[in-house]
Amino acid sequence: MPVILLIMDSWRRAEVPVLPGRGPETRVRNTATGETAVAARAQAATLYACGITPYDATHIGHAATFIAWDLLVRAWLDAGHDVTYVQNVTDVDDPLLERADRDGEDWRELAAREIALYRQDMTSLRVLPPEHLIGAVEALPVIERFNERLAARGALYELDEDVYFARSTDASFGRLSGAGTPAGLSAEAMAQLSAERGGDPQRAGKKDPLDPLVWRGERPDEPFWESRFGPGRPGWHVECAAIASEYLGAEFDVQAGGADLIFPHHEMSGSHARVAFGDHAFARVYAHAGLVSYQGAKMSKSLGNLVFVNRLREAGTDPMAIRLAILAHHYRSEWEWTDASLPGAQARLDRWRAAVSLAAAPESVGADRGGEAVLAEVRERLADDLDAPGALAAIDRWADAGPRGGALVRAVADALLGVAL
Repeated sequence: MPVILLIMDSWRRAEVPVLPGRGPETRVRNTATGETAVAARAQAATLYACGITPYDATHIGHAATFIAWDLLVRAWLDAGHDVTYVQNVTDVDDPLLERADRDGEDWRELAAREIALYRQDMTSLRVLPPEHLIGAVEALPVIERFNERLAARGALYELDEDVYFARSTDASFGRLSGAGTPAGLSAEAMAQLSAERGGDPQRAGKKDPLDPLVWRGERPDEPFWESRFGPGRPGWHVECAAIASEYLGAEFDVQAGGADLIFPHHEMSGSHARVAFGDHAFARVYAHAGLVSYQGAKMSKSLGNLVFVNRLREAGTDPMAIRLAILAHHYRSEWEWTDASLPGAQARLDRWRAAVSLAAAPESVGADRGGEAVLAEVRERLADDLDAPGALAAIDRWADAGPRGGALVRAVADALLGVAL
């Protein structure tokens, strides 16, 4: 069944207060080197974050990842950068089709419903929207052109109407996660992760077990689109490589995502881009968020141990308490959501709001000098690899010490942490 292309919209942007002065340059840990690096190399700051596959609503693990990149965007804006943020939505892929088939639902209706929920969740959590929210279906012409570049460089081959990328054409394969990198994965470990995360290393006829699919040939009862490679649909890794390169250029600042995307997804996307545009191509810095667990295991749809943002909201939870519960953990840490997560965050939110009200003054934010120390410390903490727990602690100390400068602290919490008081 051939399918038409749909144009995807982002969500409504929250107002961001303008703070006095300028924030420092933000440094984040680069997964590829294990060292911190300045996140933006020029006035124009560019970020690509891998988005959702919309077959279930936003869970806390998703929210934690996107709040991490929201902190980066806010810190960049505070430092005076012109920010271009791009995020994809994998709105056609095996997990989505499998869930739709299981539930007897049209995959397009499932995707549309979950994308709408995702937008609502991001809006409620005050996550600043990307300038470009691009679905895989919408990006099919972009992916086609990208695959044609790969083909022109002799990097693709066919296998039973499927098209694969030959990793041997990238001399730098493994730059992010291979032996000799901080991730330190052997070929055997890569094959195992590939099998666990949507790859097919055991398929007979491939030139290399790790070669990823870039175009899946038409299958019965699956959506497909016409292409010079035959009817079919795109692979996951090439989707992000093509979208990032199209909207940010061959080189950009930061590729961001959850730690489970280091291999194979980010390794493969970077490899595709290097073959397409040269060894300099793709992200200068790779930033990865730690995974969130619940009931003793990583939150995952397969296990069903998910805590959904929309259900917490429907139960009356203040979205700012959800955001504070997440910000209490450093974005790179592995942590567990527990029954105590929300009460503790709500108590902190109540304490901050009470302190801001007590310290309220008629002066403007720019003239409100009592919160200047808080502004400086929060800026310093976020510049140091997005240290949100350290930033929260700075406002805690202010709230507990007979607060002054409430208007500025309110603006700091909103502009830099995304917490509306």
